[in-house]
Amino acid sequence: SKSTNRTDLVSVVGLEIHAQIHSNTKLFSGSQVGFQAPPNSLVSFFDASLPGTLPVLNRRCVEAAVMTGLALNCTINRKSLFDRKHYFYADLPAGYQITQQRLPIAVDGTLTYSHLGGRNRNTVVTKSVMIKQIQLEQDSGKSLHDDYRSQTLIDLNRAEGQLRVDANVSVHRPGDPWGIRTEVKNINSARNLARAIDYEIQRQMFVLESGGTVQNETRSFDGKTGHTIPMRDKEGLQDYRFMPEPNLPPLMVYEACSTAPPGVAPSQVVVLEEVRERLPELPSVRRQRLVETYGILPEHSFTLVNEDGLMDYFETVVRETKAGPRKVIGWVMNELQGLLHQQNLSLSQSPISPQALAQILNLQENGQISSSIAKQVFQELWKTPGKTAQQIVKEQDLGMVNDSTEIHRICQKVVDSHPDQVRPPWARAVLNKLMGLVQKETKGRADPVLVRAVLEQKTS
Repeated sequence: SKSTNRTDLVSVVGLEIHAQIHSNTKLFSGSQVGFQAPPNSLVSFFDASLPGTLPVLNRRCVEAAVMTGLALNCTINRKSLFDRKHYFYADLPAGYQITQQRLPIAVDGTLTYSHLGGRNRNTVVTKSVMIKQIQLEQDSGKSLHDDYRSQTLIDLNRAEGQLRVDANVSVHRPGDPWGIRTEVKNINSARNLARAIDYEIQRQMFVLESGGTVQNETRSFDGKTGHTIPMRDKEGLQDYRFMPEPNLPPLMVYEACSTAPPGVAPSQVVVLEEVRERLPELPSVRRQRLVETYGILPEHSFTLVNEDGLMDYFETVVRETKAGPRKVIGWVMNELQGLLHQQNLSLSQSPISPQALAQILNLQENGQISSSIAKQVFQELWKTPGKTAQQIVKEQDLGMVNDSTEIHRICQKVVDSHPDQVRPPWARAVLNKLMGLVQKETKGRADPVLVRAVLEQKTS
């Protein structure tokens, strides 16, 4: 067989994402959903696959799938079907899983996303990925392997936490048909997902370069070594023997209440226009609104949207202060985020509320404190969150000195103590040095505009 050069090859990656629906009860039964509940404490007769039990579809889960489909620009199928996927594994007592193989609830979507790229990571790069389909699928149980006793225990509460991802990877020459794919499982974080995909692409390229062929197999990612290894219990192609689920009718989604069949209770109907109205503001729209409304930089909009609660914090400060949005964003990004990261705190643990930050900025805007004092007050408030900015300014006598007579006295004192520097012709650098000395004398509390005017007068 002909060997292949690595530079000739391109990769194709498909992600199978298992996302847990945020619902109170399970997809096909009335059992509660409780993350980290004691094993097998949330199991109905149907979950345990007792003979004669029937699935009942959870309407909330259907609405969540439709909403996800709309957010990902999918076509929502007005009619979708359920299927049985057969396989024998200890965590699947029925011997089959109810899924949507033939006609899923949503198809053909796109996700356009942006990230910061370029040399300084401040250029917005926009990319797009295709969404093949969104399907509703019953959760299997969870296998807990007890190596000490050489046995496997089964928990039928629910298999996953919030998110699980399997990666399908293949490589081929441009213009050729796609290569044979492998499926990589046991990926437990976004970082490991990237590591697993990168390793698998390089591994397959090496196999083809060496004149070998890639096997269609399921592989497991080992987080310690960063390698993928074949899974022994998934060897060979499995025939899932899909068949229509006889206990569930076709799932119908209606455009509007008026198009639903007469006589059906509203609680039994999923209406597209109602779900569309409940769709929250999507991240890309939110970022664009922040940039256009407040005139902030695109890279700042990413931080505001990505950090939980930060956008609300920022908008609250803007509403309650006279300072402009650009000044507010500087404080939020530098002072607030700086201390949060330094002390490893989340925003909800911040000792300074948006209202308290707005108070500090208002004192500065009103000319009651200088910018350097404002930062000092921020640090003090962080240590003693029970106080107000005004209290700290009063207690520590940090208010701006703008009494003309007092400033004249201090400026005269500084000028008199530096006679060699104030003889003409004196440069701007000398004036700036004298201003610094006045601020040192007043602990940063002198009104800089007044100080400059007085010094210019005294040295001219």
